[in-house]
Amino acid sequence: MKTTVESSGLPADVYSAKCPTRQVLDHISGKWTILVVDALLEGTLRYTELSRRIEGVSQKMLTQTLRGLEADGFVARTVYPTVPPRVEYDLTELGRSLAEPITAHRQWTETHVNEIERARARATPEAGKAP
Repeated sequence: MKTTVESSGLPADVYSAKCPTRQVLDHISGKWTILVVDALLEGTLRYTELSRRIEGVSQKMLTQTLRGLEADGFVARTVYPTVPPRVEYDLTELGRSLAEPITAHRQWTETHVNEIERARARATPEAGKAP
């Protein structure tokens, strides 16, 4: 059964440039989104814990990613009235529903990284040469 987009009454179709599913697909397939969701599958984390867990993410990108995930209903943000305020992030039920595809994506990448690197080296032989 095909899902109907409530805002337009049209069938959900990621191949249609006008369909909101395209925006959702773009958002959930982003590198930082995948890493944040995968990290939160381990449980509730504070901002600094997420930042340490996801090496290389800038403060700006982590904040932007978390805000987007919260706006889309994937992440719940809880602020505790302490000094300084303690903020925790956790996946919602909708966010947890991403577990299987996100985990599969990460595991596939980790499994096939060597094949991909070898293919890249064959495609650009100068990339494999030492300087």
